Amino acid sequence: MAACSGNSDDTAAPAAAANSKAPADLVLLNGKIATVDPALGNVEAMAVNGYQITAVGSTEDMAAYVGPETRVVELDGRFVMPGFIEGHGHYMGLGRAKQILDLSRVKNWDEVVNMVAVAVDKAKPGEWVFGRGWHQDKWDSVPDDAVDGVPRNDSLNAVSADNPVLLGHASGHAAFANDAALAAGGVDDNTPDPAGGTIVRAENGKATGLLRETAQRLINDAVNVYNNRLTPEESERIDRERVMLAGDEALRHGVTSFHDAGASFETIDFFKELEEEGALPVRLYVMVRSETNEEMDKLLPFYKMVSEGNDFLTVRSIKRQIDGALGAHGAWLLEPYVDLPDTAGLVLEPVADIEGTARVAVKHGYQVNTHAIGDRANRETLDIYERIWDEMGVDGKPLRWRIEHAQHIDPADVPRFAELGVIAAMQGIHGASDGPWIPSRLGEPRSGLTSYPWRTLIESGAIIGNGTDVPVEPIDAIASYYATVSRMTVKGERFHPEHVMTREEALTSYTLNNAIAAFEEDVKGTLTPGKYADFVVLSNDLLTVEEDKIPATEVLMTFVGGELKYSSED
Repeated sequence: MAACSGNSDDTAAPAAAANSKAPADLVLLNGKIATVDPALGNVEAMAVNGYQITAVGSTEDMAAYVGPETRVVELDGRFVMPGFIEGHGHYMGLGRAKQILDLSRVKNWDEVVNMVAVAVDKAKPGEWVFGRGWHQDKWDSVPDDAVDGVPRNDSLNAVSADNPVLLGHASGHAAFANDAALAAGGVDDNTPDPAGGTIVRAENGKATGLLRETAQRLINDAVNVYNNRLTPEESERIDRERVMLAGDEALRHGVTSFHDAGASFETIDFFKELEEEGALPVRLYVMVRSETNEEMDKLLPFYKMVSEGNDFLTVRSIKRQIDGALGAHGAWLLEPYVDLPDTAGLVLEPVADIEGTARVAVKHGYQVNTHAIGDRANRETLDIYERIWDEMGVDGKPLRWRIEHAQHIDPADVPRFAELGVIAAMQGIHGASDGPWIPSRLGEPRSGLTSYPWRTLIESGAIIGNGTDVPVEPIDAIASYYATVSRMTVKGERFHPEHVMTREEALTSYTLNNAIAAFEEDVKGTLTPGKYADFVVLSNDLLTVEEDKIPATEVLMTFVGGELKYSSED
């Protein structure tokens, strides 16, 4: 792999010729560097001073920046690009996912039950068991008595009668609870469904354990009581561990910046404390979440943070959520589900409340980023944005408001993204993951007309971001990039490949477009002199390597602010 050294014999000759430039702290030579800057294109070498890029160009030109103390990276033809910007994820959720049962790779319900049984054996009486990542549509089988395609909790009760168990769906839009957890939350067979949620029941009326969308919140108080057993010091230790676990995972996958899709003011205060300590591993762009419109109206002016210097924390956006997820039958659709025709999805947060947020955002100069997955949800969100801008007499385009996920869009609404200047914050990997079962929810040709219409969005002039929605999916930027350029699903079939992005478009979606989506294109997203020296060294050239070799590409080095934060050799 790439050699990294101080001024060695390999660099002595170029250094001797360097007499017209001030020495750089770091120089990369003899590679293929995709700057993603149209004015610069691809270059061979790059010089860095401090946390910023000093110059890019040929190896001969950059050798002039090598001095006695310069650290030299000999790329030997390796590929360099701007650090991946995770365009939509859940930072603390990623860290927490590393502390609980990982159910993302289970093949069936029996494996879930076995993992819980092992955890219960190690747990103290009454201790909760948490897990996340299961997805029934990815299993090789489901029990014969499943309800709505999801098991009942009988076998879970058998292995954990006294320990409450709560297992989050991969999407985060449903959870599975055993009877002990339901009882702790005060949920029984007679508990009414909350607005925007469903307590799934068998034909006899018994709760199966599956809680869709807002019904998960019925257990929240019991979980909070359980977590409050910890001292403040213990809670902080756990939170700091989550920050580091999430950072390590991000850096290992070449992610240098992370759009955190939802944090309370309390969590933002915690992030601010860590930034002041220099303890944030990657740069965070945080969306305010879980606060009332009244609280935001009072406090948003005190929380707004834009990029200054070598900044690791910015806050200038708000996250809302109009619907749920397609896999949990919670996405809000224009027409009913094919496999559950008595519903067209769920509205999780009232339109009027989101309108109130939009007004507060305009008043305080904040971006609004609304989760919308179903075609009805996307239309309603575009309508909300347009309606509030007209009401308040503002031009919406400079505000760069976003729709998070934007997975299923009616063709009539596709041009509206570009017309209104709304950014589609999509996740390429969802197309690969969900593609095999989307037709079971929507049918054809509806799936092809509405699902992940990247090509038509781009051709209409819209800006598309990219990401993984981690921990819904692993924070594997290369896997998401591959899904974006191939539309190859986990089943080895291409899901409506007419909507693939080109290699260059996909690279831009994961770098410059995500920087634009955060108002940070002046400091991130391209390897342009003066911007942050946030970049990754990869084992393959993502722009030219054979398509089927893209998934095997390895992150060799990750640099943030000119500092080596991850190396595959370590």
